[in-house]
Amino acid sequence: MELPTYFTRFLQAIRPTKDQKEDCKTGHQTLRDRLTADEQLKPIIVSTVLQGSYRRATAPRPKGEAKLDVDTIAVTRINQSDYPNPDDAMDLFVPFLDKHYKDKYQRQGRSFGIELSYVNLDLVITSAPSEVEEEIYESKAVRTDFTPEDIDDWLLTKSWIPPGERTNQAAFFESLRSAEWQTEPLWIPNRDAGKWERTHPLEQIKWTWAKNAICNKHYVNVVKAIKWWQRVHHEDDRPKGYPLEHLMGVCCPDAITSVAEGVTLTLEAIVANYSVYALLKQVPCLPDHGVPEHNVLGRVSGEKFAEFYEHAKKAAEIARDALDADDKEKSIEKWCELFGSKFPDSDDNGNKGNSSRGPFEQSPRNQTGDLTPRRYG
Repeated sequence: MELPTYFTRFLQAIRPTKDQKEDCKTGHQTLRDRLTADEQLKPIIVSTVLQGSYRRATAPRPKGEAKLDVDTIAVTRINQSDYPNPDDAMDLFVPFLDKHYKDKYQRQGRSFGIELSYVNLDLVITSAPSEVEEEIYESKAVRTDFTPEDIDDWLLTKSWIPPGERTNQAAFFESLRSAEWQTEPLWIPNRDAGKWERTHPLEQIKWTWAKNAICNKHYVNVVKAIKWWQRVHHEDDRPKGYPLEHLMGVCCPDAITSVAEGVTLTLEAIVANYSVYALLKQVPCLPDHGVPEHNVLGRVSGEKFAEFYEHAKKAAEIARDALDADDKEKSIEKWCELFGSKFPDSDDNGNKGNSSRGPFEQSPRNQTGDLTPRRYG
């Protein structure tokens, strides 16, 4: 059974809370405002852009007291030829980080990680885009923080208008008829490899938005649900994070009519498509959106992929039993087996499946609201 009302409550229980979303907004907006106001960095910064699972609305609620991660890109005018060693380009941001985030940041392979009391931020810098691309990155369509769960009509166009500014309906409908920009990848530093490498976050965002639309708005919820399954049962599995999300995107059929159907068919597609790879302990090649030379599963070993495959195979069987069950209680039992205590086990909103805090429940602060002042540091 598809049990839509049960899945609605399940998804409410695994989405980031209102407080967590506000923490994310406070963290990334403060960082972006500081970057664009900094006297030393202002001349080289074109724009700041959100990327990652927070931007794509595919991040489930963190477990326990863990914090959400928000990825921010600083699109710069840095010329790669002036900084053949990308570490030197990253040095330009150290005074800024020392000023605003002293003892709270660390240099990572492709970014700066900033750990605050309420959110984790990743700051990624890029080299200069072309002059034509600069206009794109300065647009409201790129700088917005709306996600596929917030609005349906986001488009990567110059004329796209945010919801709060749609006073001219004719201009808004005209923006919907505009052809979307075809953008080039950005170049980001890879300190471990000592070189710049290509990435295309805008293409990932565009692809996710389009996929969610053709999946009747269920796609991002299918991703969150399967990420939650992995967290509950196989937290150390690889692939995880974006590689797992990309794999689900490849396998999730278009035009799904429910999250239950999407979860089941996606898991079954993984089983059907990659049995030989698992048998041979090899990793399939899944080209990244906009950067086809990059295999998003490139860091996953064949052994790890084979382990993940076996777990997905078992999960697919449970999901199919749940979806095909004629008895409602049997279906609920199977969905609970797949997703754990967050999946409701009765029609009562106060049932034990949602009222008792399981291993990944949030603290009372995240359920009742945070009355303490926001921290900006």
